[in-house]
Amino acid sequence: MQGSLPFPSKSATQIVAACGMQAEERIAADARVRTVCGSGDPNLLRARLTAALTGQRVAALVSFGIAGGLDTGLAPGTPILAPWVIGVRGRWNTDARWLKILAQACGCAVCEGIAGNDLPVGTMGEKRYLRSHTGAAAVDMESHIVAETANEHALPFAIIRVVADSAQRPLPSAALVPLRQDGRPDLIGVLNSLAKKPGQLPALIGIARDTRLAFRSLRRIRRDFGLGFACPDLF
Repeated sequence: MQGSLPFPSKSATQIVAACGMQAEERIAADARVRTVCGSGDPNLLRARLTAALTGQRVAALVSFGIAGGLDTGLAPGTPILAPWVIGVRGRWNTDARWLKILAQACGCAVCEGIAGNDLPVGTMGEKRYLRSHTGAAAVDMESHIVAETANEHALPFAIIRVVADSAQRPLPSAALVPLRQDGRPDLIGVLNSLAKKPGQLPALIGIARDTRLAFRSLRRIRRDFGLGFACPDLF
């Protein structure tokens, strides 16, 4: 898969990082981290995670990337280290030892829960509902699947996310165009959406600006964590 690093050998223990976008994979990967990309498709992510775990020595899983804000107090670019994730199939706790190490390495992060959802959450009403019913600070489309997979394989996991769209910012339809299977934006689909509804352009520009801010934060905190996301079970 483009954007992923292959395992150097079956004897090398590694971390598997689950991302939604190819751009997130590029930031996550290092010599001890293999990335898989769900491209916004929960079934595809499950299949790719299973394939990444088959016949390999994997120490842990991590959900890594940007997220949608649910807590109105969190601005775009805010890093989140989640102690738990909740989805329709249950609630799971992340690894407490790993969370402590990550929090020490990234003092600017907030430690709040994440909501996992199989579909994009685009409206303010949907965000308010998830916030009030789950208590989560942000939502993404990968963390609950990482938690399920980690539980099935008895592996520790962590969740590292950065707020992109704030709780007060709804997503225009152009921002909800599905990604390509390689995790890159479908630019033709975005342009077609804009052609049908040109009035959404200002909102799309605002989303793009906040997303750039989130990715700058994501790259910065990734450097803070170092090789293998400082996983205590890796070394």
